[in-house]
Parts: sequence; structure tokens; C-alpha cells
Amino acid sequence: MKIYTKTGDQGETSLFDGTRVSKADARVDTYGDVDELQAWLGLARATGAPERLGVMLEQIQRDLFALGAQLADPQHRIAARVTKATLSPADVRTLESWIDSLDAGLPPLRHFILAGGAPSGAILHVARAVCRRAERRMVALEADALLITYVNRLSDLLFVMARAANHDAHAPETEW
Repeated sequence: MKIYTKTGDQGETSLFDGTRVSKADARVDTYGDVDELQAWLGLARATGAPERLGVMLEQIQRDLFALGAQLADPQHRIAARVTKATLSPADVRTLESWIDSLDAGLPPLRHFILAGGAPSGAILHVARAVCRRAERRMVALEADALLITYVNRLSDLLFVMARAANHDAHAPETEW
């Protein structure tokens, strides 16, 4: 299989159901933001995120591929054929358990904090902002409620992960 197909040379792409749409289509923008988020998480893993976070980040990257696939499938056909392309309420509960676990080991927040710290912590703060953008686009697209819930919870987790990465690296938090 070749990497280039030349089918997008006129500014269009195909959704999973074969529909051709503009690369500027809201749906394409939305799953593009999810793809960008997945790449930022890969960068966080590559720049020394603590191992305990790296395991979580890899699973989240897998989940984001599933989420992106569902966004690219307006007819909801892929989930019925490809089980790894499905998210469930259990996936949201997993994120919540990770938030609770990581947050328990952090000092309580008393003020807003500025993004920054250790490289992996700063990257996770950027990922959180990209996640929020993806969430806004998903809401505008009227995406499945479970997918919106997953991304909403993920942005909370990414904030806690950024704090945990900075805590592990002994990087102080800068209060606002």
C-alpha cells in the first residue's frame, strides 16, 4: 500500500463510509484535532514522561484512534465491524480512576497554575489545551455524547498528569 494516493490533491478526503468531503469540513477539522492531540501525547511519552504516565498515555493514544475513527464514520458502521474502534463508559471510568489515583499524590491546588515545568509536564499542558479544542469542535459537530464525555474527562486527566509529571521531576508549579 502506497502512502500517497493522490485522491486528496483537490482538497477533498474520504470518510469511512466513502463520502467525499472538503478537507475543511467540520468533521475533518474535528478528527484532525484528535489526531493532533494523539501526536502531542506521543511527544510527551518521548520526552520523558514518568513511566507510570507513559503506560496511561499509550492507552489514551489507542483510545484516541478509536475516537477519531468514530468521528470519521458518520454512518456509525466501523464500530460494528472493528471492536478496537469503540469506546465505552468503562473507558471513561478508567480515566476517572487515573485522575483520582494521580491527584491523591499531589499537593492540593489553592490557586490557578501557569502551564510549564518539566518538558513532559509542559507538553501535557499543551495536550490539555488541544484536547479542549477538540472537545469544542466535537460539541459543535454534535458528536456522540459518550465521545464528548470521554474527551471532557481526558482534559481533566491531562491537567492532573501535567501536575504529576512536574511533581515527579521536582519542577515547581507557578501560581497565577
